[in-house]
Amino acid sequence: MTIAAEPAVLRHSAHSEFLHSFLLAAARTAPDSPAVVEFVANGELRETSYRRLAELARDYAEALDSLGLDIGDRVVLESDTSTQALAVLLACSRLGLPFVPVSPETPDERLHGIIEVTGAALHLQADDGRRTGLPEGVGTARFGGGRLAPERPPARRVRRRRELCPTDTAYMIFTSGTTGRPKGVVMSHRAVTSFYRGMCAEGLVGPGARVASTSPLQFDFSLLDIGLALGSGAALVPVPRTLMRWPTRFLRVLADTGATQVNGVPSIWRQALRHLPHVLETLTGIRGVLFCGEEFPLTELRQLQRLLPGARLVNCYGATESMACSFTDVPAPLPPDLERLSIGYAHRGAEMLLVDTAGRLVDGPGETGEIHLRTPALFTGYWGDAAASAAARVPDPAEPRSGQLVLRTGDLAYRGPDGELYFRGRADSQVQLRGNRVELGEVERRLLEHEDVAAVAVLVRERDGADPALAACVVARDGAGAIDDGRLTAFCARTLPAYMIPAEFHYPADLPVTAHGKVDRRALAARFTTGDH
Repeated sequence: MTIAAEPAVLRHSAHSEFLHSFLLAAARTAPDSPAVVEFVANGELRETSYRRLAELARDYAEALDSLGLDIGDRVVLESDTSTQALAVLLACSRLGLPFVPVSPETPDERLHGIIEVTGAALHLQADDGRRTGLPEGVGTARFGGGRLAPERPPARRVRRRRELCPTDTAYMIFTSGTTGRPKGVVMSHRAVTSFYRGMCAEGLVGPGARVASTSPLQFDFSLLDIGLALGSGAALVPVPRTLMRWPTRFLRVLADTGATQVNGVPSIWRQALRHLPHVLETLTGIRGVLFCGEEFPLTELRQLQRLLPGARLVNCYGATESMACSFTDVPAPLPPDLERLSIGYAHRGAEMLLVDTAGRLVDGPGETGEIHLRTPALFTGYWGDAAASAAARVPDPAEPRSGQLVLRTGDLAYRGPDGELYFRGRADSQVQLRGNRVELGEVERRLLEHEDVAAVAVLVRERDGADPALAACVVARDGAGAIDDGRLTAFCARTLPAYMIPAEFHYPADLPVTAHGKVDRRALAARFTTGDH
């Protein structure tokens, strides 16, 4: 396919419904402005302009195009967030190749499963990537410095497609699945750019801002950061994954890069608030903090507000299936009697509805219902899972005859006196750990595959002074003898990412059950408080 130069068009034209066009709009209006600011080492920075980012994306697109892939062919992108990875992402978008971001830390078995289920045509990893032994059916290549180095060419395709459409798939994010298998969330160009427009209309950042991104590339929060920064003509500041574990180094990256906006899960601030508040309060250039993925403990949030009095703090709420759906300013200062943060209202162009268990709309304050999201940013479906897609994409409860579908989120909430929403938990077993979506059923299914395990239940344990963690209650098979924690940990690590591996193992003689024969998680959790486990 021929890669033509893109016309200079306005962001809100039909052409901007493509991911690459939206994100590179500033390459036409402010080409010399920084698009990415990377912290290299010892305070050294590497800046990439919008002009250069567009050139890199063009170069990668030309190299990818020479491999003969067709619109719709999936490309697995294994990398941390970087200028080069961002350029490859944009090149895939430009060619109509849905990208599937994965972490360099993804276990081999899990990655092989993703490659198999997606029928990926190509696996791309950065020059310094260490992945080997990939399945025979997928092409492999490395990228860096604007150059693509094929290692094993993908199987030749017949190019049946002539033109990329806004409804085509832009990317696929794999999350924890209720069936025990990873679930591929499919997002179209139109859906993701609709979300970006709604988010950018919130006025969170503007040209000249520097947006620090702390989430790995394979999480939708990272793509939110990219859209917020580039869609606003600002610069993206990827915080190196290895430096996030050390509060001193984390704060140094923010200081040296001149970050003005910091996005991430609330727990990224915990160690800095506890050990380095005197350093944190010197970062007067931070004008905004956006957090998502878990509740921000109010004591920590009040401390952050005191240390960064000039920063706008924003509570972001939403699901991977729509990237996010609300951005709510934290009151400044937080009222002393405040017990729960509001998730407010949906962003512009979207609407959150509450529906009770009978399918009726909930309007009254204080009444709990399940959040249903009406939005043009709705995901296309779960890859290869029509049943799960139909369960999540449901008829609009306000007018089911219209044929319009909305997202059934599984999140419970109630309305405040002014119609604002307050999150009240989940209607299922999904949990959030450090912003990562975890289906407890997927962890349990993996443990049940171990030959010595007869039954298992996984819970979330709150821990004083530390992040919540998964605890697995394992019942051994008859004759199995003692089960070793280390063996179970290693068994989980072969297929599960690190954040889904239980930090604690307990070995009760049995699991309590309800009158309906299901595991009584409440009774099991109570055993921890009584010490009977």
